[in-house]
Amino acid sequence: MAEETKAAGAPEASSSAPRSESRSERPERSGSDRGPRGPRPAGGPGGAREGGRKYFRRKKVCKFCVEKIEAVNYKDVRLLAQFVAESGKITPRRLTGVCTPHQRRLSRAIKQARNIALLPFAGRAQ
Repeated sequence: MAEETKAAGAPEASSSAPRSESRSERPERSGSDRGPRGPRPAGGPGGAREGGRKYFRRKKVCKFCVEKIEAVNYKDVRLLAQFVAESGKITPRRLTGVCTPHQRRLSRAIKQARNIALLPFAGRAQ
């Protein structure tokens, strides 16, 4: 019976008690602070530039759309080589700026050119 009154009565020291204490010790953040390092610097990604010049990234346009090239030919090795990295990988759209339909045609043409040995599968061994 004494044990039952002990369990029903005052709570014993358990793992939940230190948690509440540690929460009260932690300082509360105000709305103006952006973490332990303070507010973020102005000027967008990369911060402000010297000389008042801001960072401007030019919009990439599809080379095939601009030059009005409809068919990407697998025999045009000079054109295909521009879209293959030194390691032999096909360069992604986000780096080249080629639109989605032309990137599909381009990758198909690169793979065809690789199969008939016009382009290498891999870059040079180092």
